[in-house]
Amino acid sequence: MSETLEARVKAETITAMKARDSDRTTTLRLITTALKNKAIEKRAKSDEPLTAAESEQILASMIKQRRDSIEQFTKGGRPELAAKEATEIGVIEEFLPKALSAEELSVIVGQVIAQIAEGAGQKPGPKEMGTVIKAVQAKLAADGLRAEGRQVSEAVKRDLA
Repeated sequence: MSETLEARVKAETITAMKARDSDRTTTLRLITTALKNKAIEKRAKSDEPLTAAESEQILASMIKQRRDSIEQFTKGGRPELAAKEATEIGVIEEFLPKALSAEELSVIVGQVIAQIAEGAGQKPGPKEMGTVIKAVQAKLAADGLRAEGRQVSEAVKRDLA
């Protein structure tokens, strides 16, 4: 497990418990559990600890789950549950790198498309969308940046159209 992330979550949990902030404490405990479960699952395959990228991936999937829940709760007329999920997203996002804005993501997508066009001799079309998305996600990972998959695919689709 990423010691820095695990240590930060543990310290924040203690702070939240002392402040008697039950919502925050619960969310931090969920993060700890998810990280431990992934570490146990990984240990079954190899003895290596979780990398920072794997830890961030776990948190990103937790955020995605909560966004899906918010959508369902909103459709179901349960705004109080949607608000609880939104609060949890805020806590989880504290431990992730800042997500890129649409403009920043668009610039990176433009750079990747230009690189691919330079290598292939022509601008990729809509058929190469999957290739471009993979290249953009690889660049984001290499640069330590973060963007949701849906945002990446929308930006690529916009730029290839």
